[in-house]
Amino acid sequence: MHHMTLAEIARGLADKKFSSVELTQTLLARIAQLDPQINSFISLTQDLALGQAKAADERRANGESGALLGAPIAHKDLFCTQGIRTSCGSKMLDNFKAPYDATVVAKLAAAGAVTLGKTNMDEFAMGSANESSWYGAVKNPWNLEHVPGGSSGGSAAAVAARLLPAATATDTGGSIRQPAAFTNLTGLKPTYGRVSRWGMIAYASSLDQGGPLARTAEDCAILLQGMAGFDPNDSTSIDEPVPDYSASLSGSLQGLRIGVPKEYFSAGLDPRIAELIHNSIKELEKLGAVIKEISLPNMQHAIPAYYVIAPAEASSNLSRFDGVRFGYRCENPANLEDLYKRSRGEGFGSEVQRRIMVGAYALSAGYYDAYYLKAQKIRRLVKNDFMTAFNEVDIILGPTTPNPAWKLGAKSSDPVAAYLEDVYTITANLAGLPGLSMPAGFVDGLPVGVQLLAPYFQEGRLLNVAHQYQLNTDWHTRTPTGF
Repeated sequence: MHHMTLAEIARGLADKKFSSVELTQTLLARIAQLDPQINSFISLTQDLALGQAKAADERRANGESGALLGAPIAHKDLFCTQGIRTSCGSKMLDNFKAPYDATVVAKLAAAGAVTLGKTNMDEFAMGSANESSWYGAVKNPWNLEHVPGGSSGGSAAAVAARLLPAATATDTGGSIRQPAAFTNLTGLKPTYGRVSRWGMIAYASSLDQGGPLARTAEDCAILLQGMAGFDPNDSTSIDEPVPDYSASLSGSLQGLRIGVPKEYFSAGLDPRIAELIHNSIKELEKLGAVIKEISLPNMQHAIPAYYVIAPAEASSNLSRFDGVRFGYRCENPANLEDLYKRSRGEGFGSEVQRRIMVGAYALSAGYYDAYYLKAQKIRRLVKNDFMTAFNEVDIILGPTTPNPAWKLGAKSSDPVAAYLEDVYTITANLAGLPGLSMPAGFVDGLPVGVQLLAPYFQEGRLLNVAHQYQLNTDWHTRTPTGF
């Protein structure tokens, strides 16, 4: 049963081939057996899962149906879950049990999804390797010596290892798409505001967006259907109708205009990945797509702009973790200043501290105009480049990452080298656009992803292209050895 996709699980449950309780018990046993190898979970919620599975079986027995009813998933450990530890991968929140459910958690639970646990992640979603977690690094199931990508590496590794069919994740600068590329999955970052951020612990509020990680575009469509929608609790949530994403999968690609930015194929891209991207383009041409070279001239400025804006917002968002109201508190503080300093110094890891300091510096008097304001102007230029491009093409295609997954620890002493791995994904967050990564092949036995970007609220178009591509390729069906 562990090799079944969400869509196959839905059909199996509907046909009474197995029950949700049986499926949940099977996957919990598999997690207990295999997860020690990859460290993809922070918390398991066996009692909750079995209770939800039993309730889902009863709902089906009473005539209810639904693609997520009885389907096992997991949540990235920054989605608040009532009464369950929500740690953000940090010592700071190791003892925090959320008093409420995030909107995403509540919506999926109402749809009948079964929560198996909370997945490991880079601390406060800051990282591209899932090495900054206080609970230890996550390992890539395709090669246990390599990173799975971050910050949603726990969700990605768990799905890739067939511990569960799908999981929630978040994307601030590529943290859904990059792990998807590194672990041979399909990952979708929706349009900013499409999925509620209420109850999703913030890193950079103007960039964060929740989304699905699964093995296929079809499964991402199912999970996104349950996650998306307007939420009055979230002031950045967009009141836009949610289409039937599964219904959009079957559309023809005949005449689809695909733009390929010339800036994507620079000296920084591994030539073997470039070859796989060109192979993907040829496959889509066979399906009727029309390819056109385009330009995104301000892409080169995206990384420096992002690494001013995101830390600036992080320095503000993380100021609430002070040892006073909740979370980690140092022992025997001498005074209030000592409480603040030691609680934050002991509770936050080095990467989080680095970004808080960079952000506070960029926002400080005398530097705001030189750094933060200038970065916001670059952000507007990046968005304008996309708007110009989408006047000529329907979607934009390119590599998800410039290199395959690197070895654990290889970039630990050089954070800038890790930051540069986000060069292709960051622009979608700066502009608020939807983006998807899908499997496109392998380099040295490690998966490679191709990225698709679309205009606002065109997630259905991305899923359609990815689904048609997956009907004609088999990269997404490959399974890591031993799992």
